[in-house]
Amino acid sequence: MGRRQADIIKNLQDKEIVFHLYLTQGILLLISFGLGYFLFENWSSFLKLWIWDDWNILVIGSAFALAVVCIDLLLIKWLPEAMYDDGGINERIFQRRSIPHIFLLCVLISFSEEILFRGVIQTHFGLIIASVIFALLHVRYLHKWVLLTSVVLLSFLLGYIYEIYQNLWITVYAHFWIDFILAVKLRLDYVNSPKEEV
Repeated sequence: MGRRQADIIKNLQDKEIVFHLYLTQGILLLISFGLGYFLFENWSSFLKLWIWDDWNILVIGSAFALAVVCIDLLLIKWLPEAMYDDGGINERIFQRRSIPHIFLLCVLISFSEEILFRGVIQTHFGLIIASVIFALLHVRYLHKWVLLTSVVLLSFLLGYIYEIYQNLWITVYAHFWIDFILAVKLRLDYVNSPKEEV
């Protein structure tokens, strides 16, 4: 499965990969609002999930994101490359994007995934169901135990933070910084790598 997915990715142009990413995130938002329409009593009950005046957004969100990024970078450094290889999808998505485009993509990803998984699914069906579905969404990791373990733990920990603080801004903020820092690292590694002569 992983090899077939890697072959598909290699045959896609950059524009197609980015289009599919935007499409996927748009679908997640539509699912979120569709499910939310039926599951929330009204719009104000959904808005109660978002608390702006909460220092935990910065404190907890930043601390959690920093811890996850540091652990991820250490694992990338210590583990064999094959154990952390997702078939080249993340590289293809982020290597050739500008930093502002990476920023925009990470904002979209963090919002769409956190609204669906924490805001809608976890709020109504619980942490375990939300975390399992979140892990299954990252299907490309299912054949890589390190990546699968990482995404499952990340989902459970984001869900646990949401359970404690009941503020979706904290998980969106943390999710954004994790994705953004690691994506910028992919971009900078690509820019600073020696290029092959054509």
